[in-house]
Amino acid sequence: MTDAVEDLISLLDLEVIEQNLFRGHNPEVTWQRVFGGQVIAQALVAAYRTVPDDRICHSLHAYFIRPGDPHIPILYEVDRARDGRSFTTRRVVAIQHGKQIFNLAASFQIQEDGFEHQIDMPDVAMPEALPTDRERREKIADKLPEAIATHFARPRPIEIRPVNPQDFINPQKAEPFQDVWMRATSPVPDDIRLNQAMLAYASDMTLLDTCSRPHGVSWVSGKLQSASLDHALWFHHPVKMDDWLLYAQDAPSAQGARGFNRGSIYTREGKLIASVAQEGLVRYHDD
Repeated sequence: MTDAVEDLISLLDLEVIEQNLFRGHNPEVTWQRVFGGQVIAQALVAAYRTVPDDRICHSLHAYFIRPGDPHIPILYEVDRARDGRSFTTRRVVAIQHGKQIFNLAASFQIQEDGFEHQIDMPDVAMPEALPTDRERREKIADKLPEAIATHFARPRPIEIRPVNPQDFINPQKAEPFQDVWMRATSPVPDDIRLNQAMLAYASDMTLLDTCSRPHGVSWVSGKLQSASLDHALWFHHPVKMDDWLLYAQDAPSAQGARGFNRGSIYTREGKLIASVAQEGLVRYHDD
């Protein structure tokens, strides 16, 4: 069996079709749509392929327009919007079946010195004190429908250890906050661009669930329809994805069948390395 992290790295190694045009492939999955984090990460990689080596992404803003089809490749078309002295801007459009499914704007900057401050990391249990991802999943696998259980048990490139986990089978109402530790399940090359793309991939995991916690519902019931609508990510410091990272999340608001979620990502030493914001579609069908 191949390593799940190696599979993800391969997934992010886009094929060059023409100048500014790249092809991304999908993993073999049973889900009906492409995972949003994959499209964000591949689009960031496509943009990076057109950016000078001395510039690093500091922010990206994306919209999910149509569900991605997991059975065909995704084309990424890059618009070289601007190359300035300090900043480079790129726009990326993801295309399937001749239509836009996603677009992204990203900004890249040369390294500069300036003011520094940050909000402190929450005081939470360290990952070693928490059950492993595998232990949590094995505990409830026999309570899930077969199709969900198979997807649930597959090898994953990112391990998640929730500090305050929700019961998937019998969820209870809770405050709109959750903290999870995450890291790659095997070593990752020391390449800042690759690690940023992997963080972009992981940043779409668990975040949208935060806005459903106050309502005591879970995707396992089959009654909850949810999908990312937009996604923003700011990189503050370099990231190493095979070290533990704390993803501190909150959901200030839900309304109009949409939930708004925010995240702060810290190293285990407490350095804030990235911030995230996302709004998602959240519909509950009680029938």
